[in-house]
Amino acid sequence: MTVQASILVVDDDPGVLDVVAFTLRREGFEVDEKCDGAAGLEAARARKYDIVILDVMLPGISGTDVCRALRAESDVPILMLTARDAEIDRVLGLELGADDYVTKPFSTAELLSRVRAILRRRELDRANGGAAVRRLGGLHIDLGRHEVVVDGERVHLTLSEFKVLALLAEQPESVVSRRELMQHLWASEHVGDEHACEVHISNLRRKIERDASRPERLVTVRGLGYKLISA
Repeated sequence: MTVQASILVVDDDPGVLDVVAFTLRREGFEVDEKCDGAAGLEAARARKYDIVILDVMLPGISGTDVCRALRAESDVPILMLTARDAEIDRVLGLELGADDYVTKPFSTAELLSRVRAILRRRELDRANGGAAVRRLGGLHIDLGRHEVVVDGERVHLTLSEFKVLALLAEQPESVVSRRELMQHLWASEHVGDEHACEVHISNLRRKIERDASRPERLVTVRGLGYKLISA
């Protein structure tokens, strides 16, 4: 990358914070470190980072609350750090708009892989700045501006949600498998956790469907995947 990517790391464990910051700096990233939720939120609001790495368990303001606050005002990619046995935290983080998660304990190689995947996605999105607008019934998707309008009202999508929707919109009425969605999401053969795909689909339905419990636009094709249809 010609421009050094900036990363905010928020974790109250000094050991984890030191290892993550050292690893990222060694790879050439610019890193800021914070050890509690309030300081992390303040830092994320004061500067535009390329990625925020956020621990779920933080003193004061929890990581999930920081994620919720950031997602309400920013599309900065958020990578959550969660305990291995805390599935509810991982699901909640994704529902609140986190782009991915890594479970503790994790290898630095795994963390770097996730960080690079997020940055690749950002670069591909920026390179697609002149893309067209897709229209499917009351759903309008501006691929260049990353804007989505549903029945005349603009809705806010996370980066991951937009990536999923954009791929489905490129192939309207065609089935796209979970694996295809995840490969597109990560811009690599690494597909991450397919459960994350299901959470993104669920989040999308809450935002683009008239009734998320009875989807008419983003429908499941049992055993195959998902497709986007005009409704």
